[in-house]
Amino acid sequence: MQSAAKEPIAGEDVLSLLDGMDELFVAQGKKVLHFDLATERPADEELLGLLLGRSGKLRAPALRRGSRLIVGYNQELLPATLS
Repeated sequence: MQSAAKEPIAGEDVLSLLDGMDELFVAQGKKVLHFDLATERPADEELLGLLLGRSGKLRAPALRRGSRLIVGYNQELLPATLS
């Protein structure tokens, strides 16, 4: 486990988090975006826009569960993707 407060992940370094991931879930307010990285990975520019916050650092919370990467908070997203 890595603490974002002690060792923030910024810029293009966030793309390395997708190595070995088959699915990406991104919460944007009430909307949840789902990407099947195994079959169709979006362009790096689009991924950076989804994964980075205004500060240029990885958005929080960010969780890896198996081959899923979950970024951002949505009340329905976390229970559905972590079960």
